[in-house]
Amino acid sequence: MTEMRLSFKEMCAKFDVTPRTLRYYEYIELLSPEKDGRSRFYSAREVARMTLILRGRRFGFSLEEIRQWLLIYRQKGTKPQLQAWLAMADRQLEDLTRQQEALSAAITDLHALRSTAAAELEKLPPEA
Repeated sequence: MTEMRLSFKEMCAKFDVTPRTLRYYEYIELLSPEKDGRSRFYSAREVARMTLILRGRRFGFSLEEIRQWLLIYRQKGTKPQLQAWLAMADRQLEDLTRQQEALSAAITDLHALRSTAAAELEKLPPEA
């Protein structure tokens, strides 16, 4: 069975990221593609790491927190590492919950303001 290898361009397309983003993740050593001259190739391992990186970004983690997460993922994690990860996840869950509550309140306020404006519009005489 041949191992999957994606080119730089294929990796950008697969994850819908810019070349600059992919190069930056390589520069900060979150990704380590195989190099053949100036070409870069990404193995299944790098594809999995990129999936985790983007998941971490979606969750709102910093790149340094994602680096720690990738270390735990690679090594299966020691008890202190997993405890640190759980604490980090709990902090992020609290932050996301606060953001969700603020967004919900903003949506409720905007619905109310829209309803008020719609009611005012109905009271106005039709234009000739």
